[in-house]
Amino acid sequence: MNLLHSINDFNEAKQVIVGGVNSPVRAFGSVGGVPRFIHKAKGAYIYDVDDNAYIDYVQSWGPLIFGHCDSDIESSVLQSVQNGLSFGAPTEIETTLAKEIISAYDGIAKVRLVSSGTEATMSAIRLARAYSGRDDLIKFDGCYHGHSDSLLVSAGSGCATFGAPSSPGVPSDLSKHTLVARYNDIDSVRACFEESRTKGSGVGCVIIEPIAGNMGLVPADREFLHALRSLCDEYGAVLIFDEVMSGFRAGLRGGLGYCDVLPDMATFGKVIGGGMPLAAFGGRDEIMNLLSPVGSVYQAGTLSGNPVAVSAGLTALLKLKSDPSIFDALAHKAQILTQGLKDAAQSTGIPLQVCHRGSMFGFFFNDRAVKNFDDAKRSDTAMFAKFHQKMLEKGVYFACSQFESGFICTAMGEEEIRTTIERAQESFTEIANGI
Repeated sequence: MNLLHSINDFNEAKQVIVGGVNSPVRAFGSVGGVPRFIHKAKGAYIYDVDDNAYIDYVQSWGPLIFGHCDSDIESSVLQSVQNGLSFGAPTEIETTLAKEIISAYDGIAKVRLVSSGTEATMSAIRLARAYSGRDDLIKFDGCYHGHSDSLLVSAGSGCATFGAPSSPGVPSDLSKHTLVARYNDIDSVRACFEESRTKGSGVGCVIIEPIAGNMGLVPADREFLHALRSLCDEYGAVLIFDEVMSGFRAGLRGGLGYCDVLPDMATFGKVIGGGMPLAAFGGRDEIMNLLSPVGSVYQAGTLSGNPVAVSAGLTALLKLKSDPSIFDALAHKAQILTQGLKDAAQSTGIPLQVCHRGSMFGFFFNDRAVKNFDDAKRSDTAMFAKFHQKMLEKGVYFACSQFESGFICTAMGEEEIRTTIERAQESFTEIANGI
């Protein structure tokens, strides 16, 4: 496979862009090799600057549920662009999109549109703390909620611990208000609540991905989420579901479709932007009405709800709502793909754990089921890197980290799924034979 132009582009980019990329995982640091510089895409495929084609299971990290260059979304964007890129003033289409989000997601009465998932989670946490009147926050090891200071915190050695900054530049005085629990372990959550109460501050909110997509794909157990809801009620904490990745991806109702647990607030992104920068946070009336200009909790953004992004997201949501069977078809493809990968790996003696929720999927080179980040970290990341490189060489583009999810789009047919499984079988056989 010729990669000359990608190699040259990467070297040039590193001279003027930190690490040569504008988001760290794109640098291929955990899988090795050269990041592909992409110059076009269509449907299920992306094409690099050397004209190599790849079946794309990243789909811009989730938002492209209809694949690249969907004609309906493209048309809505082009029409919107002709009327202006951004106004810094309200538009009717923002209200229409808000109504579509609220009608699909139980328990959400109002939303606020923003431009990124990081903005959505950061703002939701601020609002939740204001509502509860308490400073402490519980998050879960392995869940990623953006790069705001309060959330760049990792667990210590215990099950329940006050977090330590996981990035330089995060003040310890700020991170001390973030407690880190173990995913799918309700005892660790209760310990966090008790520890916070003992120190006298109290937990104001809990944020969780009900379908975690940033430690690989690891769904929360239904019983765990029900117990988490009960604990939040018991201690008076606001429960926030981070559905930036899973909202309108895992199903029309996101994580709610798998647990029937209602959070107090939720955050959205990815699909609601249709491939453009857009996110949202929402919640019950009494919480959201604390937000400026109605209440005193401040949040603002010049490009929030810009008409071009809103047009793309609204078109995507309306397409999904017009034919809910799309989710069944995507889930079926994900099931065929993940089972095919598992069978191919097992045929060569390579242990592989697989999972899917709707059109989201993940796999771990691990000999036991993955229920939390500790389990995920026991996976064979060196094996993942070998597999990733071989699949790239064969024209299949998986997420460039063991700890990221993959995505199916409607443009993927039986041929793409079958080809992927065949190339996985070839790759596993080569790895098993030391090739």
